[in-house]
Parts: sequence; structure tokens; C-alpha cells
Amino acid sequence: MRIKICGLTREADVDAAVAASADAIGLVFYPPSPRYVTPQRAAELVRRIPPFVDVVGLFVNESPEVVRATCDAVPINVLQFHGDEDAAYCRQFSRPYLRAARVRPGLDLLEFARSFPDARGVLLDAFVEGYGGGGHVFDWTLIPPDLPGFLVLSGGLTVTNVAEAIERVHPVAVDVSSGVEMSKGIKDHSKIAAFVAAVRKADESI
Repeated sequence: MRIKICGLTREADVDAAVAASADAIGLVFYPPSPRYVTPQRAAELVRRIPPFVDVVGLFVNESPEVVRATCDAVPINVLQFHGDEDAAYCRQFSRPYLRAARVRPGLDLLEFARSFPDARGVLLDAFVEGYGGGGHVFDWTLIPPDLPGFLVLSGGLTVTNVAEAIERVHPVAVDVSSGVEMSKGIKDHSKIAAFVAAVRKADESI
């Protein structure tokens, strides 16, 4: 089970995620988000990340030029697209990517996943105003059991519900942001450690 801590904005929070043995950290390059970091700021944070911890860059309906410039400034391992990007847009950067779906009744997740056959995985998040980090859990029964590709589960995960989520959904990875925060963009280090421990325990019991 892989674990991503998303929306990091401070050195201390990056250090806490690394110390807790998170597999990936997420940086938000969506200016309206309270967790937004500039490419320059992101480059400073990434310098603290050791080898074999992935850096994921989150974008929402951004121009290709901005995505490329950000990738030039920051050593991003995986791109994560949360807006209305189609497969041609996502693959133009010749870099592994995740495609996020904002889950709601009526959204055909099977068709969505098939539309991105070259995605590294499909990330399922709650449908909220704005994009991500809303702290809301969506109805996990909306996830088809035969969803193709690798499933990354997000949306309102916390130390109290992540074990149930893993047991019911069986994702390959979980992604948390608001569930390990004191306030938007400011992480609680004890919550990060507890969340990672809960995931590792749940993973062992599967």
C-alpha cells in the first residue's frame, strides 16, 4: 500500500512526511488553492526529500506551457491532473501521470478510466466546490469492482476511516491532505504519523 501526503507547504511538514515513511509527497500548483506553492517554493521543499520518495505535482486545467515550466523548475516524478484534461493533454508531457475523478452519482467511472489507458493510475476524490482537499468522503459503493488500472483512493481520509476504506475498496494507494492538517496547508505531524501507521496496519491485515 502506497501513501501520499498531499498539499505540503512547509519544510517541517515535508520532514514529518518523510520521517513517517510516506511514499510520496504532493505539491499543489493550482493558484486558487490555500495549499498552492510556487515552483520556486516547491523547488526549495523538494531539496529535503531523499531518494525513492516520489514528488507528485498537482495541476488543474493549467496551460501546457506552465506545466512544462514547472517541471523544468521542480524535479516532479508524477503529474496529477484534477480538472477537465483529456488523455491527449495528459500524455503530452511524456511523464507518468495520475488522472483524478471527482466522484458523484451519474459519473461513469468505467468509461472515465478507459479514457486514460496510459495513466499510471486513476485517483478517486470527492466532488466538492473547488478541486480537492475538501475533507469529504464520497460513497465508496459508487466504485465499480472491475475498475481498470491502478486505483488511488482520496477524499476525506483520516486515521479513523482509512482502515475501513482499504478493507472495502482495496486501492493500491491512498492520498491524504486535509485529514492530516491543523489548518489548510498546515500539517499536524502527529496526525501524519498516525495516518501512516494506520495504513501500514490495515495493509498487513489484508
